[in-house]
Amino acid sequence: MNVKTVSLVGVLLLSACAKQPDQIAAVEVGADSYSRHSCKQLVSEKTKISQELDNLSARQKSAASGDAWGVFLLGLPLSSMSGGDQEALIAVAKGKVQAIDRQIVAKGCR
Repeated sequence: MNVKTVSLVGVLLLSACAKQPDQIAAVEVGADSYSRHSCKQLVSEKTKISQELDNLSARQKSAASGDAWGVFLLGLPLSSMSGGDQEALIAVAKGKVQAIDRQIVAKGCR
């Protein structure tokens, strides 16, 4: 194998690794999703989703660390390959929190 091929394989393996939670962007959640919620319901829902996001983030950090070690030791992102990557769920949870925050501001909730 030549150097370019080895470099390309390395880049592909690293790109397959789980991202750190703070590197995951939120997906857009429609503004209407929470428009009928009261202020109390919005705060309650935000608390619930924020706790869920914290749990997902902890699992994602573990997956990212596992992938880093897997690539270093075996050349394979084992955590991502075994379903440990929570990126999609984190992106949705972040999008929900943003949508709730927009509704809280729009309704003038405290």
